[in-house]
Amino acid sequence: MKVDILHQPDSAIAKIDMEPQEELVAEAGAMVSMSGHMNVNTTLRKGKGGGVFGGLKRMLAGESMFLSVFRSGSASAEIYLAPKLMGDILPYQMGAHDLVVQSTGYLASTPGVDLDLGFQGLKSVFSGESVFWLTASGSGLVLLSAFGGIYEIKVDGEYIVDTGHIVAFEKTLNFSITKAGSSWVGAFLGGEGLICRFQGQGRLFCQTHNPGAFGRLIGSKLPPR
Repeated sequence: MKVDILHQPDSAIAKIDMEPQEELVAEAGAMVSMSGHMNVNTTLRKGKGGGVFGGLKRMLAGESMFLSVFRSGSASAEIYLAPKLMGDILPYQMGAHDLVVQSTGYLASTPGVDLDLGFQGLKSVFSGESVFWLTASGSGLVLLSAFGGIYEIKVDGEYIVDTGHIVAFEKTLNFSITKAGSSWVGAFLGGEGLICRFQGQGRLFCQTHNPGAFGRLIGSKLPPR
């Protein structure tokens, strides 16, 4: 399987060339175009993070209850995938550590990757972002999607990120949610809100734009229903 990311970073689309008998799992609705002989099924995903309960948990995380499974069959095939929001796509190779993915940050993965839902504790209830985040484990490739550009930070010690700009992070990192300034009133009046303080060693992936802030900005300008 070969993955090429085109039109980065603002309108990224993933072109995936599949060898015969290969399989790809993707978020429902991510397919843009594909070879005519590609076999497509909708599934709740068996195994870890699968079944009806797994599907319901993904819904809580802001993801679709269902996943699409694409199989190339007896011949080579190609497929194009794109995220719902305009932005970048980043291929992440799973290794020894699990990957925690923020809501809407998952686009696709190879069959060896398991998806589950982790409750990140009451600290994320107050973050203004998703309370439930997906956890990817196993081996294989994960395609992460972002609103705007996506970039990697190698954390060694401590690092601070606005909660709305987090795409994913390796589970070797510990985190806590706190205010951006010295006071709660100042933090919100200043527009910074809440931040996530990471500690440890591992990779962190951030997006240049905040989808929540964008939604609030657009929503305030729409006529009432």
